[in-house]
Amino acid sequence: MPATRADNTCELCSATDDLATFPVGPEAGEGGERAAWLCATCRDQIEGTPDPTHWRCLASSMWSEHAPVQVLAFRMLTRLADENPWARDLLDQLYLDDDTRAWAEAGIAPDTGHVDAYGAPLAQGDSVTLIKDLPVKGAGFTAKRGTAVRGISLVADNPGQIEGRVEGQRIVILTEFVKKR
Repeated sequence: MPATRADNTCELCSATDDLATFPVGPEAGEGGERAAWLCATCRDQIEGTPDPTHWRCLASSMWSEHAPVQVLAFRMLTRLADENPWARDLLDQLYLDDDTRAWAEAGIAPDTGHVDAYGAPLAQGDSVTLIKDLPVKGAGFTAKRGTAVRGISLVADNPGQIEGRVEGQRIVILTEFVKKR
C-alpha cells in the first residue's frame, strides 16, 4: 500500500497535506504496486501544467526504490527536460531497469509534432499521399493531388514540414497537405 510505504508523505515532494493514491498507468490496476502516494499539488501538475520550481524535488525522490515513483520521476523529468537544464541533467543520471523504463515510456503521450492533415502521427520513412495540388517553387512543376510520397524524412526543427521525393526532386512539403498511407 503506497500510504504505508510512504510514511504518510508525498512520495515525490514529501508534502504531508491532501494525500491520495495516484494510479501510475498505463494498466495501473487496483493494487498499490502500480500506484504512488501523492499530494494534490503533484497530482494536479502531473495531469496539467507543471511548475518547474516544484519539481526540483525529483533530485531526491527519483532515487526511490519503488517503481511507480521512479516512473513518475522519469515522466516528469522528460516533460521538463527541453526547457530546464537541471531536469535534463537529472534525467541523464536516472537509471531504470528495462521493465521500469518500458513502463515509464509507455505512459508518455506521443509527441504530436509531425502529424498529417487528419492528425495521424508521421514518422521517418512513412509514406504519404498529397491531398492538394502543390506548385513546386524552383522546379517548374506541380505535384498533383493523389501523388504518393514514399520514405519521407521529418524536418527536425519544424513539425509542420517533411521532405520527400516527387518526380525525382527532393522537396519540402507542409504536413497540412498530406495524408498518411
